Amino acid sequence: MNSAISVRDLVKTYPARPPVEAVRGVTLDVPVGECFGLLGPNGAGKTTTLEIIEGLLAPTSGDVTVLGRQWATHETELRERIGISLQETRLSDKLRVRETLELFRSFYKTGLEPDAAMSLVSLNEKSRSFVDKLSGGQKQRLAVACALVGEPELLFLDEPTTGLDPQSRRQLWDVINDFKAKGRTVLLTTHYMDEAERLADRVAVIDQGKVIALGTPHDLILQVGGEHVIDFTVAEPASIADEALQGLPTVKTVRRAADGALSLSVAEPAQVLPALLILLQSNAVKLLGLTTRTATLEDVFVTLTGRHLRDTE
Repeated sequence: MNSAISVRDLVKTYPARPPVEAVRGVTLDVPVGECFGLLGPNGAGKTTTLEIIEGLLAPTSGDVTVLGRQWATHETELRERIGISLQETRLSDKLRVRETLELFRSFYKTGLEPDAAMSLVSLNEKSRSFVDKLSGGQKQRLAVACALVGEPELLFLDEPTTGLDPQSRRQLWDVINDFKAKGRTVLLTTHYMDEAERLADRVAVIDQGKVIALGTPHDLILQVGGEHVIDFTVAEPASIADEALQGLPTVKTVRRAADGALSLSVAEPAQVLPALLILLQSNAVKLLGLTTRTATLEDVFVTLTGRHLRDTE
């Protein structure tokens, strides 16, 4: 078995007038041992795709194979081999943390001891606390521990670090990396671009029910424009034409924000900056601010969809 997840021509249509096409022909392959990131704005079909792969939702058409099995014929076996942390997990408020993990551990033939699962997400000191007394971030960590307690081969994480403080986020990143280092597979959704870049071997961007980009974070950054970005603001943005900016050395793309700020995706900032300053001076355009930075997946997302991922949540 080379693929942990194989999706072919996945379609999900909801009855309405007109019918709502939530997923429109998604095809994906996730090899065993890979951390795969699924990115997309609300309403793009990302969550629907994830729920079909998890066996929580039936597709209208298409084929889904998980760990070499299909949900229609091997549901019980697959439930034993996967772990799922939903974006919002509702756990029993009147169970303690340890009791919750003991309950989830009982669902599996083999797995971690509750203490070991709590240690992974640093909840040992909360072992006797009731779930309803936990903070939002602690509940999120408990949900991840519940997903790990069965020692799954395939782990589904839907926005796993939402509500976590920076230290807890990085600790969870270590847990995911350790899980992957054992040759196991992760399917991750996140709206933190630094998280996707840090964890995912490859990412797919889904928009309007289709995969519009697929590759490693580095490859996607190169495909949509260059490795560097120059962000700048001017007094009168309309007075400088996109065509003039596009003609500057090594400029790949030009983007204007709603507030008038401009961004250039470039290959060689050292060549662009002097030419940009000369262009602004010759057109009597006043420069208000300028920064240079390395391009990120956020730039990829904005270029492909026209909006920031965090703005769509």
